[in-house]
Amino acid sequence: MVRNIHQREYPVPAEQVGALLARAAEPDSPVWPPDWPALVLDRPLAVGADGGHGLIRYRCTEWVPGRRVQFTLAPGSFLTGTHTFDVLDGKWPDSSILRHEIDGRLRGIGYILWPVAIRWIHDAMIEAILDRTAVSLGHPPVTPARPSWWVTFLRKVISRRATAALTDSAA
Repeated sequence: MVRNIHQREYPVPAEQVGALLARAAEPDSPVWPPDWPALVLDRPLAVGADGGHGLIRYRCTEWVPGRRVQFTLAPGSFLTGTHTFDVLDGKWPDSSILRHEIDGRLRGIGYILWPVAIRWIHDAMIEAILDRTAVSLGHPPVTPARPSWWVTFLRKVISRRATAALTDSAA
């Protein structure tokens, strides 16, 4: 079982965070960090929209505008289950929380990929999303998240393999 949760509280009303979340799949998304593989969907964010980011594929299976978006991972993936963004009311008036949760089960190669690579890359990307959201809300983090040397190494390896695969397929 995989349960992975990240969240950040912002000193703004939930409606502001929800409005940004609704733009997560737009080309110049205010929440998606530009130095990570973009979230791309085959249509505007809504139930039934297919897409993903990088090699990860999924479908939107729940969309509550301004409050919640849930994606179900594509069949055949190394992980079955969902990943969800929720916009919650914060602890203080006019504050809100952006929460991301993966809830799933590993399959096949996922038993190796998740603990060795994917978990670390995922955690770094989600922290970058939370930072980018903070910046877009006008409240940049005091200490922005920085990928570890391991994540930087893994991203370079994946990038080289993807470039090689594209070059091979073009030949």
